[in-house]
Order: sequence, then C-alpha cells, then structure tokens
Amino acid sequence: MSPLRRTALASVAAAIGLIAIKLATGLAAGSLGFVAEAAHSGTDLVAALLTLFAVGIATKPADDAHLYGHGKVEHLAALAEAAFLVLVSLVVAGLAVARLAGWLELDVEPAWWAFAAALLVIAIDVSRTVVSYRSARRYRSPALHSNALHFGADLLGTVAVLAGLVAARAGFPEGDSIAALFVAALVVAAATRLIGRNVDVLMDRAPADAVDAAREAINRLEPPVAVRRLRLRQAGGRTFADVVIGVSPGAAVGQGHAVADRVEAAVQRALPESDVVVHVEPTGRETELRERVRAAAMTVSYVRELHDLSLIETDQGLQASLHLKLPGDLDLAAAHALAEQVERAIERDVPEVRAVLTHLEPLADRSPGSVRTSDLAEIEREIVQLTGAPPRELRALETGQGLVVLITLALDGGTSLRDAHDGATAVSEQIRAALPGIADVVVHTEP
Repeated sequence: MSPLRRTALASVAAAIGLIAIKLATGLAAGSLGFVAEAAHSGTDLVAALLTLFAVGIATKPADDAHLYGHGKVEHLAALAEAAFLVLVSLVVAGLAVARLAGWLELDVEPAWWAFAAALLVIAIDVSRTVVSYRSARRYRSPALHSNALHFGADLLGTVAVLAGLVAARAGFPEGDSIAALFVAALVVAAATRLIGRNVDVLMDRAPADAVDAAREAINRLEPPVAVRRLRLRQAGGRTFADVVIGVSPGAAVGQGHAVADRVEAAVQRALPESDVVVHVEPTGRETELRERVRAAAMTVSYVRELHDLSLIETDQGLQASLHLKLPGDLDLAAAHALAEQVERAIERDVPEVRAVLTHLEPLADRSPGSVRTSDLAEIEREIVQLTGAPPRELRALETGQGLVVLITLALDGGTSLRDAHDGATAVSEQIRAALPGIADVVVHTEP
C-alpha cells in the first residue's frame, strides 16, 4: 500500500472516531457546538473517503485516454468536498440562530466528561493536522493538503466549543450557540479557499510563481536561449511546462536537441518533478535584423541602394557593414553626411546593432528608359560563368527608381532551398558589381 493511501485510510479512521465522540458528547450534554462539530467531522469523513478514492485514481499512470495522467481527479474531489462543507455549515448556522432566537429549546449540561471529550478531540485534531500537512508537502498532494486545512479548522472549532462549554458552565448558555456559529464560519472560509484554489487548477490558470521561476532558470543559461513561448499548468501537485525556443537556422539537429535538453534540465531544477516538453524552431533572427537594417537605411533621402550587408558579432556587440550607393554628383562632404545619417538611423531603429560601417559608391549615370544590348549580353555572360548555363529568361524594366533587371534561373529540382537562395544571391551581387548603375536585380529560381 502506498504512503498516500495509508495516510488517507488513517484520516478515515480518525474521522469515524471523532464523529462518534462528538455526537455522543453533544447529545448527552445538549451541546449544539458539539453536534455542529460532529457534523463538521462528518464532512471530514466524506473528505477522507473522497481523498482515498482520489489518491487511488490520481496515482495511476497515464494511459491512452488520459495522456497527462489522472491527477486532476484530486481537484474534482476537493470541489465536491467543499460543496458539502458549505451545505453543512448553512445547516449548523440555521440551528444556532434558531437556538439564540428561542425557537429551539435545548439545555446545555457542561459536565466534566464533556470537557474531557473536548480535550481528547483537540489532541486528535492536532496530531492528524500535523500528519496530513507533512504528507501533503512531501507528496505534493492537493487532496491531502485540503485535508490538513480542514483538520486545522476542526481544531479551531473544537477550541471554540470548549470555550462555549466554559461559558455555559459560568452561567451563559448562549455561548454554546455562538461557538456553533463560529464553527460554521470556519467551514465557509475553508470551503471558499478550497474552491478558489482548485478551480484555478482545473481552469489551467498559470501559476505565477512557477512561471517566473521557470523563466528565470532559462534566462540564466549560457549561452542565452531565445524563449518564444512558455506555458505552465498544474495537476495533481505536478507542473506541466510547454516551452518553445528558437535556435539558429544553420544549427544541426543534434545542436538543437542539446539546447532543448539544457532548457528541460533548467526548468526541472527550478520546478522539481515537472513534466517539460521543449519545441525547437529556427529563429530567423539574422534575416529579421538584415531587413530592419535595410529598412532603416532606406529612410534616408538620396539613398537609392545598399548591398553587401554583413552582420558581425564582436566583443562590443553586433556590428553592421554595408555598401551605400548615392548619386555620383554629390561631393564627398555631402555623401559623408548622408552616410552618418544612415548610421544614426540604423542605430536608432535597430538597437541590437552597436556600430555601423559604410562604404560609399556612386550610382552610374544612365539614360532613362532603356538598357543597352551589350549590357544584357554582359549580364548573360556573368550568369553563364557563375551557373554554367544561360538564364531561362532575361529582361530589363525602367521603374521610378531606375533600371530593374529580371532574371529567371533554371535549377535542378533536387536543389535545396538554401542552395538555390545562395546561388540567386551570388548572381545578383555579381551583376550589381558589373553594372553599378542598375537600381535592382530580381532573380527568380525554378526547376
């Protein structure tokens, strides 16, 4: 038998014994407080039986129909228990009010054996509260934790009953009814807390402390790991974590798996016995940064084109280097001023970039509206030299920004997307270098 089931069975036996003691004492002494406490212990018996049932199911391993296990049954049992507690507390409060108003006649006989019974109950309540609380902490069981709270409420209720008996012996019989109302209030307060806590779990409310602990554990990893999503939920005292991280698109599968293992270990250190699933996605960070740098540079007037953009990691942070094409009739001072504007724009819009180095190039003068046949022949020769075959299509268009060359390359259908992109980029850069007056080169690849 598991330790959890032994604890639950001990709670059942204790609840039965306390009901017998409180009910017999309450009926013999005419104490409504003791009768209320017997009813309260009756709820504890229900709670203990529910806990026994819940623990037996909650510890079952996951199966095809319950892939996350059966832990939430404990929280369902705790909700049923809380509803029963509220019902009994209302009955107890009604009886106490009826007695205080004189609608119910019942004499209290605070004999010595009633006090002895109260002290015996207090001793039992103290022992079972301590045992249940320690077991709940050791095994992280919500059901046992709720039992500990209820046993603690029983202890306070029994102390109140003892105080009511003392008041009745001193000539104030209403003290017993006041003690019964106090017990009812304790039951409602405990049930309210219990309902709120277990509804949060059943609704998968994110445990804020656990989320912060997991995120902090991941953020401490070196080298840093990009976290795209972190979701946590709890069931049966166990935390389930769903983490999505980003890795470099060029990283091998083994490297991505190693990063995922580091994240999983970090979360499990922060949240022991947690179930962690880590999903790895390519970051695309470099591509995003390139686009942001390009967009920032193009916000500066007179900048018509930039190419050969590189992002370099240095000890001082990320550095960008690029080639700027400006009108050829600008003097050096004006061109340098524009380059400084570009650098400031990039550092402003892309704070990840700590430094920018620009290389200035003139835009070649061209007569608008046409492209020379010799230029197209030169472009075709460059393509054949790079790819080993002529382009499938080659044409030039005049746009508001200047001449745009459109190229269609035929590649083998088995070529990877990365290789196709690299080849298209090489063709584009070679043509730009050969004909610097061209505003843009668009290379389309197809099988």
